[in-house]
Amino acid sequence: MAVMVELYEALKEARASEQKAQAAARAMAEDDTRFDKLATKIDSGFVEVPAQITMLKWMNCVLIGGVAALIIKTFYT
Repeated sequence: MAVMVELYEALKEARASEQKAQAAARAMAEDDTRFDKLATKIDSGFVEVPAQITMLKWMNCVLIGGVAALIIKTFYT
């Protein structure tokens, strides 16, 4: 709300018309709430990342173990 008032006052000082100043202030206030929704969506996405990293670590260990087993088998049989 404070952003809306400050923008409106700044536009009025810049000699914008009353209707244009009000419309711009409303548009800015609507965009401000849109970014709040985006922040919550991003925060909920970070919950999945640690689980995926753990799975990738296990996959790498299995892969490295398999390659090591093949190398050992090749040189010692």
